[in-house]
Amino acid sequence: MADSFAPDDPDAALRAITFLKSLSHACRLRILCSLLDRDRNVGELALALGEPQASVSQQLMRLRAEGLVRPLRQGKTVTYSLACCEVVPVITALRQAFCGQPDLAPPHVPKQAQDHRSP
Repeated sequence: MADSFAPDDPDAALRAITFLKSLSHACRLRILCSLLDRDRNVGELALALGEPQASVSQQLMRLRAEGLVRPLRQGKTVTYSLACCEVVPVITALRQAFCGQPDLAPPHVPKQAQDHRSP
């Protein structure tokens, strides 16, 4: 089955599965959706998602470890942005399919995410 997924790259299916596992938690998925719109700090994400800040921080640590978000420290504040360009089309497609927003404008995509490709 992996061969039919990507005949020229046998590891592609495994990378896709790892990526999709990152999206398989409601809080992580909502964090990535929120970061499509703009970069945010933990407090902003917690407020936007209605989740405890500790839960959001925990999920951000996992997303960071998986290379999907990137922190930027500005004084005492850490702002998070998307770090992986593969996130954008997947989250956009999920929004269109499940959020009833088929005519979404292109989301905010930081330049770093546009320039970065996951291994």
